[in-house]
Amino acid sequence: MKYGVLSGMLWGLDTVVLAMALALIPFAGSPDAPLTGAFLHDAASAVILLVYMAVRGRLRDTLTAVRTRSGKAVMLAALLGGPVGMSGYLIAINNIGPGYTAIISTFYPAFGTLLAFLLLKERMRPGQIIALLVALAAVAVSGWSSDAPTGSALLGVLGALGCVVGWGSEAVLLAWGMRDDAVDNETALHIRQTTSGLAYLVVVIPVSGSFHFAIREAAVSTATGVVALAALTGAASYLYYYKAIDTIGASRGMALNISYSAWAVVFALVLQRTVPSALQIVCCVVTLVGTVLAATPDWRDLRPTRRPARGPAEEPDAGREDPEPGRR
Repeated sequence: MKYGVLSGMLWGLDTVVLAMALALIPFAGSPDAPLTGAFLHDAASAVILLVYMAVRGRLRDTLTAVRTRSGKAVMLAALLGGPVGMSGYLIAINNIGPGYTAIISTFYPAFGTLLAFLLLKERMRPGQIIALLVALAAVAVSGWSSDAPTGSALLGVLGALGCVVGWGSEAVLLAWGMRDDAVDNETALHIRQTTSGLAYLVVVIPVSGSFHFAIREAAVSTATGVVALAALTGAASYLYYYKAIDTIGASRGMALNISYSAWAVVFALVLQRTVPSALQIVCCVVTLVGTVLAATPDWRDLRPTRRPARGPAEEPDAGREDPEPGRR
């Protein structure tokens, strides 16, 4: 569970830092900002992961994984999560604001959980599903109270829906792909970010007409350095997210990951001095509690455990040998 919690925390930080970058020149006010920001974010993340895998001596593992059927599934997941999901997310923020984007986009775990049930046969207890729905409702209420649309409402809603489909499908494909021993969470993420960055560079940016802005203006700006910083936290978030999906499944991994909306409020307070309202604070607490409950099959496991007191007969020196010397 800790991997999912860390993924949400770091993605909340990534979201705030990326929003700060897009508010700087030349991104501020540019219609090319969302797609260019997504491209530079994933491209920088791909470079960071290339260095990370090279230092660990694992580049050969990535090349081996790409040739497998599971590796190709991860590449498809990359296209859904990056050019479809991430672009839709930033387009939505640019048109309807981060609050309304949060209302729609954070329903991707519900969509993903349905796919995981249909395709992977993953199950969640009724209490977990209720906890997930409560967490999603808290995100929706928080987003509804935060801001108003700033551009095309239709384009913003379509972008957010693309985000729901992209991110929800990505998690399920990744869970399927990482069942193969040749594709672990690190190689999967390296494949994902590299595929996404190349797709932006070769297809999305040229087709959208943002190539000149991305290469001539944005790439050489100070703001891109801030995007790279966001990409660093994003890469760490993804490592934990993929690890969570690999260890506890797509449904529970996604449930924990949506806590990023609550963590974003915390980091916005720290970095931007944006003071949340009382309603937002309550919603953040409900979101965090709900996501933890949704990811825990047996809620009794969350109770603090107390070590039972030893009786005389249970002491190691009480007349019998310790069956495992050195262990207690």
